[in-house]
Amino acid sequence: MGYSEASTLPRTAEQFATELHTLLERADIAGPYVLAGHSLGGLTVRIFVHDYPTEVAGVVLIESMSPGQMTQSPMEIAPQTSYQPSAFSLPFLLGRIGLVRVLAEPLGLIQTLPPQTQAAYAAFAVTPRTAQEWVDELLSLQVSVAQAAAITTFGDLPLVVVTAALNQQTDWQTMQSELLLLSSNSQQMIAENSGHNIEIEQPEAAVAAIVNMVAQLR
Repeated sequence: MGYSEASTLPRTAEQFATELHTLLERADIAGPYVLAGHSLGGLTVRIFVHDYPTEVAGVVLIESMSPGQMTQSPMEIAPQTSYQPSAFSLPFLLGRIGLVRVLAEPLGLIQTLPPQTQAAYAAFAVTPRTAQEWVDELLSLQVSVAQAAAITTFGDLPLVVVTAALNQQTDWQTMQSELLLLSSNSQQMIAENSGHNIEIEQPEAAVAAIVNMVAQLR
């Protein structure tokens, strides 16, 4: 979040999918790919599969957001993703004067990460650029969800849906089960000891899903 230079606005899932494809091409990383998307990243993966179907071999959705969230209030949707802005937004200005740094821990902006990465993440998470990126993404959240909702099927593409047992958001478990309908070749894995951020709280579950997908395809 915010490590790259400023990019095209609005910051939608469609834009993210295009940028990911461009990155893979320019880095000369040939497909087919196994795509893994967490939370808002699940919307990007959904669009990537639709736009570049011959380049995707399998998909792992880790606590992916769902088009079903369109029917919920912004207060219910927002906690599932990072906040993000446009030029000189209030969070950007608060970052400039250091208030984001002061409030980062009380507001839960700093993730609990391994010691070797915690310091670097914490230092960057409180910068104005990262705050700006949060706002820009949040402002386009409803658009991103709508874009993903237009993608209703992956055909028989292998799909694994990884769901956190401890996510208490209203109807979350039902929406996770509905993601299985994207493919006729899908399965669900439950991370029994995790909330929304499985890759942090129970990383072995996320890793296992991806490794098993790769092994299955080989």
